[in-house]
Amino acid sequence: MIMLRKVFCHSLPALLSFAAEAATYHLTIEEKPVNFSGQPAKAIAINQQIPGPELRFQEGEHVVIKVTNRLKEETSLHWHGLITPYQMDGVPGISFNGIKPGETFTYRFPLKQNGTYWYHSHSGLQEQSGVYGSLIIEPKKKDPFEFDRDYTVLLSDWTNEDPNQVFKNLKSDGDYYKKGETAKGGYQPDLSDVTGYTFLMNGTPPVKNWQALFKPGEKVRLRLINAASSTYFDFRIPGLTMTVVQKDGQNITPVKVEQIHIANAETFDVIVEPLANAYTLFAEAVDRTGYARGTLTTDTALTVIVPEIVPELDSVKKAEIAKMKPFQNQGVTNTSGPQVKPVKRRVLHYSDIRALNSTASEGELQELTVNLTGEMDSYSWSFNHKTYDMAKPIEFEFGKRVRVRLVNRTMMAHPIHLHGLWQKLQNGYEKEGHAPRMHTVNVPPMSERVVEIDADNPGRWAFHCHLLYHARAGMFREIQVRESSTE
Repeated sequence: MIMLRKVFCHSLPALLSFAAEAATYHLTIEEKPVNFSGQPAKAIAINQQIPGPELRFQEGEHVVIKVTNRLKEETSLHWHGLITPYQMDGVPGISFNGIKPGETFTYRFPLKQNGTYWYHSHSGLQEQSGVYGSLIIEPKKKDPFEFDRDYTVLLSDWTNEDPNQVFKNLKSDGDYYKKGETAKGGYQPDLSDVTGYTFLMNGTPPVKNWQALFKPGEKVRLRLINAASSTYFDFRIPGLTMTVVQKDGQNITPVKVEQIHIANAETFDVIVEPLANAYTLFAEAVDRTGYARGTLTTDTALTVIVPEIVPELDSVKKAEIAKMKPFQNQGVTNTSGPQVKPVKRRVLHYSDIRALNSTASEGELQELTVNLTGEMDSYSWSFNHKTYDMAKPIEFEFGKRVRVRLVNRTMMAHPIHLHGLWQKLQNGYEKEGHAPRMHTVNVPPMSERVVEIDADNPGRWAFHCHLLYHARAGMFREIQVRESSTE
């Protein structure tokens, strides 16, 4: 730690001294009884809410958030996608020591960005138990996109089973939750480790139907957040076209689509223009084991038909797998994860996403390849065949650019999240200086993405798969952005 204090030389008071202070939030993390599935269960909530309270700020404010731990174990909160001083990032063992039972920790940091983000525990498997919420930062300048109403749509997955037991089951047999499921047509990519979930929209199960009101002719902004632990969602609103205007809190050139494939931890902002009556907000789990749903309506008394689930995923036969061209730069293709049978609707792909404003940067370039590796039998997930406990931190030199090849050598998609720094997807738009900035990059099975990182935020940062049980199993690394020592 002494060495790290020497190389990470920006002091926290200096970073916070010029920001206008926002209202202080007080958050308490404690157990709560719930019933999402028809059976009572024990959860962990923030201020007795699941999701936790939505935190709203304005760009440029100085955030003060006091978090009290009323659990019998350590806890924490991480501000997903926010560029903060590393001491405020909320990862026990990397950025701070965690929040012990009975203690209160005060997070303080300036807001240098705007957009849709979220927050969650980074301690153990508490995120699966309900410790998450949305975080919205209003822009300091006029928003480039016009809308009349603004709703957050936070998606999550709930299990009555203790998450620690879920992980124990997976370690005993990686296919534990797939027993009894027959893959039709033979071999296919793995879509999800855990089944038996109840899927929630803003903490509401499908049978209770979350609702949002509108008036005909209004433009409605929906802030989509995938806060699930293990589930990718395909989101659509039958009868409406969505105009996508943000990915991971960053403005993009508007794209009109009818469906969005949302990986764990990603956010997308869309604007819709409903005309009348009611529309279903429909988020299908990618393995088609269920869905979250809500209703966009002019009248809460109106009912709307829930659409049929898209047919089961096509089986991928071994012969077809053999024909795949693995490890292509999928940033410039139309693949964004496990694919369903072709449907007559326009689906958003990574190749469609262009930063609205320039993201071009200069500086000496480093090169790095990170292989996404794993063994399903032993449920061991890793980077470059090394789990977190086996690996040394990755070092970036402050001020340099780093080009990273994310090579997925497994049959599962992995949403790769980097704390404290942006990943600029190399999807073709970098040639014109508009590579989209992302905090979470989905890497499809047996494929590759290339990202570029500006190492402009000194400190210690977590880098991991955002499938919760994959990170716990070892697909996790520390990145250190070091300034040159003067000694």
